[in-house]
Amino acid sequence: MFYRPEDGHGLPHNPISAVVAPRPIAWISTRAGMGDNLAPYSFFNLVAYDPPQVIFSGDPSDSVTNALESGVFAVNIVEEAALAAMNATSAGFARGVDEFAACGVAKAECTTIPCPRVAGAPATLECRVLSHSRLKGDNNTLVLGEVVGIHLRDDCLVAGRFDVSRFHPMGRLGYRDYVAVRDLITLKRP
Repeated sequence: MFYRPEDGHGLPHNPISAVVAPRPIAWISTRAGMGDNLAPYSFFNLVAYDPPQVIFSGDPSDSVTNALESGVFAVNIVEEAALAAMNATSAGFARGVDEFAACGVAKAECTTIPCPRVAGAPATLECRVLSHSRLKGDNNTLVLGEVVGIHLRDDCLVAGRFDVSRFHPMGRLGYRDYVAVRDLITLKRP
């Protein structure tokens, strides 16, 4: 099968998100004039190492709006044990509803930015907005942030390494599918 996205695919569901998978999930937390917000984004990734920088994109939702208004956001890493709570925060809550409270997610304060974070997350990246861009399409905004603080949960540190086998990070596949990272393969570069 071959198709041009502009012509449509003719399938019951769009396959593009299943093709680019697994994608890491950023559980974005923000705070702005309308209050605290928490929502998942699978259009997310680390894009630079020094200084560390991340991107996420989505429609002009509360997370994007709050990040641009406040200039900060936090990326909370989703572990398998938090999958149901993460999914609950993806509901279409009205603007100003605190998803932490609505979904029973424990909240803590970030250290370097005025923003909440998921208290029990294996890791949280505290970020300052560097720039944003409107992408092609009606509702696509890309946010670029510099990581200015990193929280690592103590039980995830083993022999000086951040050990994902301690919490099984979640990834997004296509459609309604997710994957827990369980099998690790270690290779030395040639």
